[in-house]
Amino acid sequence: MSAVDIRALVPHGGAMSLLGRFLEADEESLAAEVRIGPDSMFCVDGAVGAWVGVEYMAQAVAAHAGWCARRRDEPVRVGFLLGSRKYACGVAAFPVGSRLRIEVRRALQGENGLGAFDCRILDADADADADGNALASATITVFQPNNVEEFLQRSPE
Repeated sequence: MSAVDIRALVPHGGAMSLLGRFLEADEESLAAEVRIGPDSMFCVDGAVGAWVGVEYMAQAVAAHAGWCARRRDEPVRVGFLLGSRKYACGVAAFPVGSRLRIEVRRALQGENGLGAFDCRILDADADADADGNALASATITVFQPNNVEEFLQRSPE
């Protein structure tokens, strides 16, 4: 799939679609790009807080699920961010002008829709071979039910 529109891979719309560009993907991983501009969602005083990195990672996981679905000729489906483990970020914020590379790799995928992804955010303008260009990392856990409407209609017992 060349020239993939990242917005077609995630169920987010409008301003909440935070990823800028699809870079590459395979059955186990995906890489996307985010450029921080003054009009970026959550930009305050010339930077986006590092806490938004978790959402960049989660949306890259969603894009991976969408990419896999499209390869199977299936529709993009809604999923849920369950949580993150060990979110570590070496910066307080991503300043305007930053170009971030968001990488996600599947660590675990259950038949029941539960999954875990090892994720990281890299400075896309740093030397790709440098070990120190990771700005943030985490393990993101997600859930994608087979039928979202049915799942949401279930009453707690």
